[in-house]
Amino acid sequence: MSESKQQWGSRVGVILAVAGSAVGLGNFLRFPGQAADNGGGAFMIPYFCALLFLGIPIGWAEWTMGRYGGRKGFHSAPAILGVIGRGSWARYFGLIGVLIPLGVSFYYVFIEAWCLSYAIEYARALFRSAPALGIDAGAALGEQTRASSEYFATTIGRSADGVLFANGFAPIVWIFLIVFAVNLLLVWRGLSGGIETFCKWAMPAMAVCALFVLVRVLTLPAQSEEQTVANGLGYMWNPNFEKLADPKAWIAAAGQIFFSLSVGFGVIINYASYLKRKDDLVLSGLTASATNELFEVGFGGMITLTAAFVFLGLAGTTEAVAGGTFGLGFSTLPVVFAHMPLGNLFGALWFFMLFLAAITSSISMYQPTMAFIEEALGVPRKHALAIVALLGLVGSGWCVWFSGGMTALGTIDDWVGTFLIVVLAAVQVIAFGWVFGIERGRKEAHEGAHLRIPGFIWFVIKYVAPLYLLITIGRFCWLTLPGWIEGLGTNTVARNTMILIGLVVVFLAALVAVGTRRWRAQGLDVDGDHPPEDERPAPTRGR
Repeated sequence: MSESKQQWGSRVGVILAVAGSAVGLGNFLRFPGQAADNGGGAFMIPYFCALLFLGIPIGWAEWTMGRYGGRKGFHSAPAILGVIGRGSWARYFGLIGVLIPLGVSFYYVFIEAWCLSYAIEYARALFRSAPALGIDAGAALGEQTRASSEYFATTIGRSADGVLFANGFAPIVWIFLIVFAVNLLLVWRGLSGGIETFCKWAMPAMAVCALFVLVRVLTLPAQSEEQTVANGLGYMWNPNFEKLADPKAWIAAAGQIFFSLSVGFGVIINYASYLKRKDDLVLSGLTASATNELFEVGFGGMITLTAAFVFLGLAGTTEAVAGGTFGLGFSTLPVVFAHMPLGNLFGALWFFMLFLAAITSSISMYQPTMAFIEEALGVPRKHALAIVALLGLVGSGWCVWFSGGMTALGTIDDWVGTFLIVVLAAVQVIAFGWVFGIERGRKEAHEGAHLRIPGFIWFVIKYVAPLYLLITIGRFCWLTLPGWIEGLGTNTVARNTMILIGLVVVFLAALVAVGTRRWRAQGLDVDGDHPPEDERPAPTRGR
């Protein structure tokens, strides 16, 4: 099946697929950690400001660019941005829209395997007398935390590189290979038959699992006068306005919105390219964002922060956050489940929900690469899948082997999954607002729309968002980049991981060059010099 024949089966399907791409581990692990680390309720004000002034506007721009590029016959970020930006500069920057989802998939599928492994372990614990993960609820809290942390470190091979292969394949490696194969199968089945069909099942299943766990958390008995559900919810929702003066909270909130909504990720622009001309992208984009917020704030934050607060208190929750996203999710929450009535059942539901959230995101990471390879090389879908499988196996295998200290994982996440997201978002919003044009973009976005985008949003897209993103990039290059570069010089694994990323960039750049020649030979409007047929004025007729 060629990319030109791919299409969504229904409007609900594309909304759930885009929402599934956004709803992932960032909703249930990263968001609670960011909120707790930035003052709890105080974080929610800059968070919703970033959602309103950055996330949703840039998301609408991506939906608009994607559908317009699809009408031109393109489905990949390099090709579409070449049209929107009207030149090779945007086309080569557009390869970042393939690099980000592909690079993040290198470690994300491995983490996905962690979630499934934990879900299996909790399910097994339901039918045996031994405690799940070896956590004895009767032991001292420090001992429980140590046992949980040791189980996590052993499971993922954190102690040393290659330890997961020391005595044959460790169990997590087999689980990873199964998960990897399932991802490829779903992507191979296409948009409608694979991604859309799976998301139509997985998203409701996630909601059911989350509701069960949320109800359990909201009915937990108080552990002390301070450690109650009401105080846990208050910690999340009652702002300390003094915290709003801290610029760190505002920067963290914007970063979380980008990460959570998959803005600047290269996925939305690909998914939207398969929309029909009259499909309502304004309401679809808003619905997908609202669905993501339900899972992130309504489920992720209220479950994780409230449960941690009830059992660990404010000090314990803060300490858990200091251990990082993975420490909160895979080391601290298992201790909470050990104290919770029917904890093994709710632990199994929780980690199975995390697995579903992860896989709805990871399949969206492979799809843009599939589309780009098929589009650039003109190869059949099965050949594109083989190339994606090879790239994914090499990249993910790298992260599985170099598991010691999670250095390879962290390096890719820092450079590709954090910094480049902001760069791509800046490229997209500048190309859309300043090259393609706001008036043209407004007309395209409202084609077939039942809801009009408010006027101030267009001001945000043209002025506010580019300025914010450029300041953020400049601040990073001035304050943070030198330290990151210095760290590469002192860590061999990190340096070699960046070499691997560099090789992927060279490969993608070569595909852009090959693809550009193919598209020109086919007579496609690669530089956006001509409007689509339906935008051209009708020819005048002589008398």
